[in-house]
Amino acid sequence: MNWLHLLFLLVILSSCGGDSSNLEKDMGPVDVGEVSNSVDRDKLGDLVVEGSIGDASNLIPILASDSVSHSIASLVYNGLLKYNKNLELVGDLAEKWEIASDEVGGSIITFYLRKNVRWHDGKLFTADDVVFTYNVIVDDKTPTAYDGDFLQIDHIDKIDDYTVKVYYEKPYAPALSSWTMYMLPKHLLDDIEITSSNLQRSPIGTGAFKFKEWKNGESINLSFNSKYFEGRPLLNGYIYRIIPDSTTMFLELLSEKIDFMSMSPIQFSKQTDNRRFRKQFSKYTYLSNNYTYIAYNTKNSLFSDKRVRQALTYATPKDEIIQGVLFGLGTKATGPYKPDTLWHNKEVKTYPYDLAKAKELLRKAGFVDEDGDGILEKGKKEFKFTIITNQGNSTRAKVAEILQERWGQLGIKVEIRVLEWATFLNEYIDKRNFDAVLLAWSIPLEPDLFDVWHSSKCEGKNLNFICYQNSDVDHLIEKGRSTLDEKIRKDTYFKIQEILAEDQPYTFLYVPMSLVGLNKRFEGVKPAPAGIMHNIIKWHVKENNQKYHFIP
Repeated sequence: MNWLHLLFLLVILSSCGGDSSNLEKDMGPVDVGEVSNSVDRDKLGDLVVEGSIGDASNLIPILASDSVSHSIASLVYNGLLKYNKNLELVGDLAEKWEIASDEVGGSIITFYLRKNVRWHDGKLFTADDVVFTYNVIVDDKTPTAYDGDFLQIDHIDKIDDYTVKVYYEKPYAPALSSWTMYMLPKHLLDDIEITSSNLQRSPIGTGAFKFKEWKNGESINLSFNSKYFEGRPLLNGYIYRIIPDSTTMFLELLSEKIDFMSMSPIQFSKQTDNRRFRKQFSKYTYLSNNYTYIAYNTKNSLFSDKRVRQALTYATPKDEIIQGVLFGLGTKATGPYKPDTLWHNKEVKTYPYDLAKAKELLRKAGFVDEDGDGILEKGKKEFKFTIITNQGNSTRAKVAEILQERWGQLGIKVEIRVLEWATFLNEYIDKRNFDAVLLAWSIPLEPDLFDVWHSSKCEGKNLNFICYQNSDVDHLIEKGRSTLDEKIRKDTYFKIQEILAEDQPYTFLYVPMSLVGLNKRFEGVKPAPAGIMHNIIKWHVKENNQKYHFIP
């Protein structure tokens, strides 16, 4: 794992009917719950309000593929393991684990679970929940995109209430990282269809924050878990305000009606370079773990010839996009890995901006302007198509406009449709109802590419929604995940990148910088390779600076 996050970098709205001014009301004293005596009591309280372009889709994480749903899940649920601030795998619901080889060349992972961890409804978390989570993920009736890792498991045994053994028939490299998957409560989901469960809208987890309320298109509200096993969060709650327009969201940040948002490049570089902003807010920037791309529906005959896809990439001015749209806050992408990491192949074929080369490739692919109307044709079919992207992301909209103009110079008519998030996902992506998509993916720490690039994942709600199918890539993906030898894995993923660079099923555009603005009243924020959210339970506001005096 983890292609858990379609990276549309969306986040969410306020608890009071969408009117953030109501948050100012003092609702009386708050029961702080169980707090260590070592905690300074004047740090307890307040809320963090984060702005989000889009709403969540489903709060049972194995049923969701959008970033908002998984952002919420990261606060409400836990996996057996997690990545720490330095992006190293450490225990979460598992205190420790052991890996051993069996007699026939397979492997066994033994997880020793934390004791006295409770679900938000008070029920104890045990090995039964781990076994149940595995069983529901691999159940054919469960519409999940994340079963690939768990289908590699031969079987799983509960040894006792706090010990689980997981058996793999052969070495499986992503095995440990797959157990960052969030655990589900057996006592609330057993013997029912998961797709009909109330937990889709009212989740019960073991995490630092408890679900309180979800108002469609307005807000998702969480409150602190006083019994959290790592200690009660110092903040009373976390609120996602859904604000579908980034300009409006930025104005809400400036007026302090939200505390936290991901900014656009122009907001970060131009509109925050003033004394007032620096007095109120801190800015954080680091190279994101995501890349933006144009994906071509390979079932569309326009894109069936790789020369056409190559031509479109040659006609894509990446340097102009990075400088003109991102204000230099990003770097060119050439494949599905973050630059300057172990798995990134620097030697793949590249496509410098070259309209003449693009025109020549299109001619060889049979596209010429027969009737002189300025639009290329192949036979009687004109070369025209629509790029779709999600609402509220002005950066993507500007990129689409540049592509529309440059590709138009080739004789290709491009239309742009910007769609509301739920409609975009449910009616277009999931139904494969598109020509080309402008979007972003997260770059997982585990390099396995199965969920997005393997041929078997192109149907239903799986993540290979362009239905890219290449038997050589399939074989290499399977090879890479079945060995623990780092050199063999590296060589394998390098070869996959070479094939993707040749086939160009995506035009890989750029890896952006993360651009975050956060109100300065929050203390305890510790930037790290994992970003700033890794220690959210330690964020706090001194009592004299606190703004909201109630639980959401």
